[in-house]
Amino acid sequence: MDSVVRGIVIYLFLLIVIRLSGRRSLAEITAFDFVLLLIIAETTQQALLGDDFSLINAVLLIITLFVVDIALSYFKEWSPGAATLIDGTPTVLISLGKADKEALKRTRVSLDEVMEAAREQHGLERLEQIKFAVLEIGGNISIVPR
Repeated sequence: MDSVVRGIVIYLFLLIVIRLSGRRSLAEITAFDFVLLLIIAETTQQALLGDDFSLINAVLLIITLFVVDIALSYFKEWSPGAATLIDGTPTVLISLGKADKEALKRTRVSLDEVMEAAREQHGLERLEQIKFAVLEIGGNISIVPR
């Protein structure tokens, strides 16, 4: 039973930490992010298993993590407010060719990243050519050209 409680606590803790770190950290992984992810995975493994490295404990933890993930998906479907809290909402970064500096700062997205997405998606070269740039829930930047 201790493993199940550990699994649920670690799952929820990681969900909160990843949510607080921002969506961009999940959209494009850098070398630094990858190293951090490896360290977190090792630390999480130690916290989940404790001193019990048995196969049964590992299987129990895997099942627990999947059950928690499925339960959260049903909870988000049942409660739109929970879905917004857990997943967030899209953020408008550029509106009618004008950058929202507060939104860019809050989401830690640079204007260069927005312009890169504009060039890749639509071949746009200038900020004025962008009607809207939206940071989506999954971390991708959507561009609506003028």
